[in-house]
Order: sequence, then C-alpha cells, then structure tokens
Amino acid sequence: MTVNGDFSTINLGKADFGSIYVQPDPRAYFRTLGALDYVIPHLARPIFDQLIDSRQRAKGGEPITILDLGCSYGVNAALMRYALSYDQLAERYAALAAQPLDPDEVLALDRQYFAAWPKRRDVRIIGLDVSREAISYAMGCGILDKGIVADLEQDDVPPAAAEILSKVDLIVSTGCVGYISSKTFEKLAICTSKDDAPWVASFVLRMFDYADIARTLERQGLVTEKFEGATFVQRRFRDEAEMQATLTAVTERGLDPFGKESEGLFHAELFFSRPESEALASPINQMVSIASGINRNYGARPMMAPKAIKAGRARRPVAAAAS
Repeated sequence: MTVNGDFSTINLGKADFGSIYVQPDPRAYFRTLGALDYVIPHLARPIFDQLIDSRQRAKGGEPITILDLGCSYGVNAALMRYALSYDQLAERYAALAAQPLDPDEVLALDRQYFAAWPKRRDVRIIGLDVSREAISYAMGCGILDKGIVADLEQDDVPPAAAEILSKVDLIVSTGCVGYISSKTFEKLAICTSKDDAPWVASFVLRMFDYADIARTLERQGLVTEKFEGATFVQRRFRDEAEMQATLTAVTERGLDPFGKESEGLFHAELFFSRPESEALASPINQMVSIASGINRNYGARPMMAPKAIKAGRARRPVAAAAS
C-alpha cells in the first residue's frame, strides 16, 4: 500500500532493471525492455506532440522548454525531437547489439545518426535522471539540450540546475512515478516559474496512487485531470511473480485488473495538470485525441487471473491497445 506517497513497498514486487540504466550505451536497455514489448514511449509520443502544440499556443507561439523526468537515454526526447518511431530506435539498437562495437563507437555512430535527422527547432528538451551514464550518453548524442543528474527524492536540486529548471514550460514522464513521489515535484516547484508554472503530463502505472502528487501540484495552482476512457500499455510482465504482485497492488487500490493487468500487461493512466482556467476552457479529453491503438501482438506472457476476478466471469478477449 502507498503511505504518504511512499511507493517502496509496491516496488518490491516489480522486476529490478536498475543495471540497464547505468550502462555506457543503450543497447542493454533496448535488449532487455524490447524482450518485454516495452511500448509506452510509442503511445505517449502523439499525446506529447499535441500537448507541445497546445502549450506553444498558450505561450503565444514561442518555442517551449520541456523537462523529461526519468529520461534515461533520452528516448522520449528523441521521439519528440525527430521524425523517428520507437520501433525504428529499437531495431537500430538491436542491430548495433549484434556488432562487435565498444561504447565509444556506438556513441560516435549515434551522434552521426541523430545529426542526420531534421529536428524540431521549437522545443528545448532537458533530461533529469539519477543515472550519470544515461544522461552523459543522451547529451553526447545531441538528443538532450541539457542534462541534470540528480535524485530529488533524496537530495536538493543542484544549484547549477536551478536556473535551467526555471525556464521549463512542460514536464513529462512515462514511467518514473513510483520511483519518484511528491518529494521530487515539491523540489522542482522551488525552481520553476511561480507566475507561469509548467504543465505536467504523467503516465502512471495503475498500481501507483497519483493523489499525493496531484495535491502537491495543486499547491502550485495546478489542477489535475485524468484522461478518461483509455489506459496505456507499458510492457509485459517479466514473470508470474511480477504479475501477481501487480494484480494485488491494483486490487488493493480498489481498481479492477480484469482485461488489463490480468492479461499479463502493465497499464498506465495519463494525468495532466495545469491552471484551472485552462482546464475548464479545454478539458484534457477534448484537448487530446487518440486516433487508434497499437494492435500489437504481444509475446508469451502469464495469464494468471486473480481469485477476485475468477468467480462468475467468463473469459473474454481484450485488445492490447490502449484506446
């Protein structure tokens, strides 16, 4: 259970992939998560594009600064900045992993690769992560404009980062909530603009309660909406133990895992925070359109429905797509 925004107990049931985030290049990241059909950056990308356009209109058409929380190797930044798909990146690193290349050679190839793509000139992207290796790589490739290495759950904002964060217009995340809590958002609030607080878009696994973070953002003058009518697949469970732990956590939150986590997939919800006047003028479900789901064929995964959903229910097919 979550207590005062502490997700540590719930995280005990999740697979630990910490080692893939501290490698000198992203090959292990894509190899490990690719084997589990990690797909949330793909689903988030069109939504982030729409939010970027809306934020720019609200700013009078000016370029905006985006902060990606838990950015790792800059995957979200690459998708927001270049005309690339997540599948293209995954296939690229699968090919690179098959070559006898050292990390410096991979970095040199990536630097040339991203430089060859036209990039959006109307966004400036900052990445924040606890992994020095991941930040260094994303900066070295030119994906990030600035990188901040910090653990705001434990430490204060580094003095050198305060000025950078003061310019942020939009904060995004696709999986770090659960590893970060309201503590991080409280520390970011000290740096970000008081007159024009950044919008916040968070994809949050359903096992984690976002309420404490929403209350923190409310103190900054932001109201939080949940996108209704859709959840967003993150990846397959690694094994039955991870699945059972997640089913328990979701059920304890009073949510029904049937047709979602019971199908062997992590599902996330989208929460969006901004000033109340803007939310009233254009609710998130009117502001963001989801045209289609991914219709992806997932690999073998555990299908161990919890006892709470077995009784009196006939099994029925469910789409793997988010919408």
